[in-house]
Amino acid sequence: MIDQRGLEQMARALAAIPGIVAVSLGGSRARGTHRPDSDFDLGVYYRPGELDLAALGALAARWTGHAIPVAGPGGWGAWVDGGAWLEVDGTRIDWILRDVARVEEQCARAARGEFAFHPQPGHPLGFLDVSYAGEVATSFALSDSAGVLADLAARVTPYPEPLRKAMIDGLWQVDFLLDAAHKGARRADTTYVALCLAHAALLVAHAWHAAAGAWVLNEKGLVPGTVRLGGSVSGSGARRFVDVATAALAHPGVTPEELAVTIDALRAAPRPSA
Repeated sequence: MIDQRGLEQMARALAAIPGIVAVSLGGSRARGTHRPDSDFDLGVYYRPGELDLAALGALAARWTGHAIPVAGPGGWGAWVDGGAWLEVDGTRIDWILRDVARVEEQCARAARGEFAFHPQPGHPLGFLDVSYAGEVATSFALSDSAGVLADLAARVTPYPEPLRKAMIDGLWQVDFLLDAAHKGARRADTTYVALCLAHAALLVAHAWHAAAGAWVLNEKGLVPGTVRLGGSVSGSGARRFVDVATAALAHPGVTPEELAVTIDALRAAPRPSA
């Protein structure tokens, strides 16, 4: 497995490529929530229009010993952007491209309390644009000679109060979704109801995390992770929400009556307040 010294060597080599301004260790490895087999996620921050993709591909080949496909900006979708998947000495390492200009924009939006979800493969609810801000706030800089990451992290640390309020204020959408789910329940449209329930549960989980000042980077583990939040939101309300949401999504029902009971149970589940 690659060690810290190896990661730092890789980061220095990445930072030497034209267009790349900083490299960070993110994901579960940075947060200390990783498993032994977890990937290493390296954020590769670049200036738009300056990135040398050929050099990036050559570096990937040197580390792995064979050619590796490198997706350029937008190659993995508008918001995941691009990068490469490497395996080095049995260790999976993901290079994840991040356009510094876009990250700066999302840090500014997060500080103002603005956010949106965008269609993106691999993100069922949608890619949360200000998760770019969360990445710089929760990552560990491996190469940041110009202080780009340090400056951006300072802009969104601690978790912005306007963003916390906006996430909680946005919970009006939950009741809108559950009202729509009832219409589907009357037709026993289980797929439609399940989608509404999942969307609603994820929005509530986002709000619980915002109330705790905890950044969310994607939907994986979002609902069950609510019970592990620190501070004043880690009590019975958050735990009760997780229990209700888990039961609702595991067994929503089949008949109109069963679906209606599930919808009403999720509506009654605890939510954070402003």
